[in-house]
Amino acid sequence: MTTMAAQARRLLPQSPLHKLQQLLVFALFLLFSSPSSHWYSAAADYSEQEGDRVGFLPGQPRSPPVSQFSGYVTVNEHNGRALFYWFFEAQASPAQKPLLLWLNGGPGCSSVGYGASSELGPLRVTRYGAGLEFNKFAWNREANLLFLESPVGVGFSYTNTSSDLTILDDTFVAEDAYNFLVNWFKRFPQYKDHEFYISGESYAGHYVPQLAELVCGRNKDKANTYINLQGFMVGNPLTDDYYDSKGLSEYAWSHSVVSDEVYERIKKVCNFRISNWTDDCDKAMNIVFSQYHEIDIYNIYAPRCNLPQSSAALAVDRALTANDQEHFRRRIRMFSGYDACYSSYAEKYFNREDVQRAFHANVNGTLPRKWQVCSDSILRSYNFSVLSILPVYSKLIKAGLRVWLYSGDADGRVPVIGSRYCVEALGLPIKTQWQPWYLNKQVAGRFVEYHGMTMATIRGAGHLVPLNKPKEGLALIDTFLLGKQLPTLR
Repeated sequence: MTTMAAQARRLLPQSPLHKLQQLLVFALFLLFSSPSSHWYSAAADYSEQEGDRVGFLPGQPRSPPVSQFSGYVTVNEHNGRALFYWFFEAQASPAQKPLLLWLNGGPGCSSVGYGASSELGPLRVTRYGAGLEFNKFAWNREANLLFLESPVGVGFSYTNTSSDLTILDDTFVAEDAYNFLVNWFKRFPQYKDHEFYISGESYAGHYVPQLAELVCGRNKDKANTYINLQGFMVGNPLTDDYYDSKGLSEYAWSHSVVSDEVYERIKKVCNFRISNWTDDCDKAMNIVFSQYHEIDIYNIYAPRCNLPQSSAALAVDRALTANDQEHFRRRIRMFSGYDACYSSYAEKYFNREDVQRAFHANVNGTLPRKWQVCSDSILRSYNFSVLSILPVYSKLIKAGLRVWLYSGDADGRVPVIGSRYCVEALGLPIKTQWQPWYLNKQVAGRFVEYHGMTMATIRGAGHLVPLNKPKEGLALIDTFLLGKQLPTLR
């Protein structure tokens, strides 16, 4: 840490202090230091940063200690638009660790509800939303970990201009996320020069590369805040409408979800390359989705949850049972995440008033609704204008970014088959052939290295790899951040 704010921070005890006490300590530090405009600026940064510090969340375990912050960052003052974040410093040596931004997809799903509290964050919601438990496989073992609820209207993020919610698309989302980063670095200047990476899953297969593209473009102008972006990694990502749709149908057939006859029918009547599918194709694909009423499309080998379904799960079911073509097209873009139990637990916990107070969320009751792990209204209103992210991949690979794609091989929603088609379509020369990688002397998955990109699978994981296979997920992010090859020996 190089700023005066960071130096002052080290004077404070590691245990959480009352915000007033923290500010008094820092004020005394400044009082006995030589004044300068730089230091006063640092004091302002420190005050705002410390105002976001979360001392202790209801039901949080007393140990180990967790250094965490949460709050709002304004991304558009004119419209009153602000995005909510949850940030965890690395468990050890945060000053030396990279910064990793995580985004969930949907569109409409919360990175707080899924990524942070169900998958890879250090504090996971326990059964029935009773409290929190420490996740020993949290990714902040390897990086400073930043979760963002995006786009506006998701989770605790809000706007004072309702028309914002009618114009959401990939470009809008990327611009807001970029503005968030610029303003977040002003609040946390000690991380500005750290290596920066972006990761996410499902529809974040759009968000992550597009944000990376925007950062790279803005970095070329010296008048803009420079963000030290080094690469990105996406999991079970929606990437290209044609290949993803083709992969979904092939996976259902190859994994015995549907019969040979149904699959042959799909091949005959469905042309996934066109945006408007025929009625015959709708009917054929309806048979595929009807089978997923009985099993979990996001993890075909996992048991279904028997708890009352959350809003996210109910929204998925509404999409599955809809008959008209408009709903069918949105069905292809179902919510990220799959476990109705985890959705229910998170929604119960984050709607508690004591949690929101400690979390600096829904200040003054600004949200017009209850907190939801996924927003059905965002999914319905989202403008799907980008059919393929592959040109963005090609551009960023040429720019020299580190690019990884991973896939849980039990996911029927964004299956490994479609992702393999997407990666192969890039036409990259192969560096190392398809082969297994290992963890604890067992095959953890397979991977292939291209010149410019790596693709890996995680054996037995569904749509949410860090939830299903936490050890493997941690090994994956560790290897990615270090720029190494996945282990090939038992």
